[in-house]
Parts: sequence; C-alpha cells; structure tokens
Amino acid sequence: MDASAWDERYSQSEFVWGAPPNAVVVEQVTTLPRGRALDLACGEGRNALWLATRGWEVTGLDYSAVAIDKARRVAADAPRSVRGRLDYRVADVTDSDLGAEYDLALVIYLHLPRAERREVVNRAISALKPDGILMILGHDAVNLSQGVGGPQDPEILFTPEDLVHELNGRLDVDLAERRFRETAAGTAIDALVVAHRPSLGSREIGA
Repeated sequence: MDASAWDERYSQSEFVWGAPPNAVVVEQVTTLPRGRALDLACGEGRNALWLATRGWEVTGLDYSAVAIDKARRVAADAPRSVRGRLDYRVADVTDSDLGAEYDLALVIYLHLPRAERREVVNRAISALKPDGILMILGHDAVNLSQGVGGPQDPEILFTPEDLVHELNGRLDVDLAERRFRETAAGTAIDALVVAHRPSLGSREIGA
C-alpha cells in the first residue's frame, strides 16, 4: 500500500484521532487480564500507549512512518516501565508476518477494500494464541446513509454481519453489533465485532 497520503495527513495536525484511547477499546479491554497485544494500523499509538500503561506488552504497526514517529515521541514522555512495554514498527499490515503470540489483536478504524481487509483479518487470527481475542471496530456501511462522517466509499465499509462472515467460523463470536457514537456533526454508526480463538482441544471436547 502507498503510505504517502497518510504520511501527509499525520504531518498536518498534532493528533489526527486525539490523544485519549478509543472509548470502545477501553470498555472492552479494561477487565481483561493483561498479556501481549497487537495494534494493527496503530496510527499515533493512542490505544497501544493506553494498553502499555495498563501493563500490556504491545506491538503497534502502521505503514505511515510519520505516524510511528509521532507515536514514539508521545511515548517518550511515559514512564520507563511503560516505554519498555511498547514496540512500534513501520509495517504494512496486509503482508507482514505477525507471529502467533498475542492475547489480543486490535483492528480499529482500518478501512481497506474487501480483499485486503480479509487478508488483515486472516493474519490477525493467525497471530492469536488459543483464547486470544480479536476486536474489530470501524465505520458501519449504513453510516453512509444514516450517520455522519467517516469514509464515503462503500467498498471499504462493512457491517457486523460482514465481519462475522469473514471470520468463517475460525473464532467464536462474543459480540457483533452496531454502535452509535455522538459527534459534533451528529450520530455516527460503527460496526463492532469481538471474537476469541477457541482453547486448544475445545472443538473436540465440545463435539
């Protein structure tokens, strides 16, 4: 993918997405036991940094070198213990080898054409340990006609049902729903899916 447009966008403001972590990420992750997390398309690192402050070991990937540089600069003000839990890397999440060591994978407002989105989802699933959790959040396809803001290209939007279909039974779905988010311009509509990789042997035990 070409990162130049995002490099330019990240260069034009202090924080494109704001400094606080995403509220839905906070809601879903606060009660989880800390472990290793993967933040795909982490941008300026707001979610990765929040996770690290809560004791998670976090790898944040983004294909914008400008975004990763900003994330590192922000993290430089954090305590040394937090900085030591953060690993920011410039990488294309559609073709990077992510390993298979994570308790949590975040795909937050990453909007790609369907084939590329499926590739990212496949890689995120493969990166999870047994019982590892995948969280996908983004602008819902119905936001085009019923909400405000967000991308205006229907090809890169999705519904919760789309995401569940793309999981193809490889994860157990815990949550698949629309979320309504109030903004200065009105109500935006997001799609949220939270799912987990089954424990080793759980399929056989339940059969």
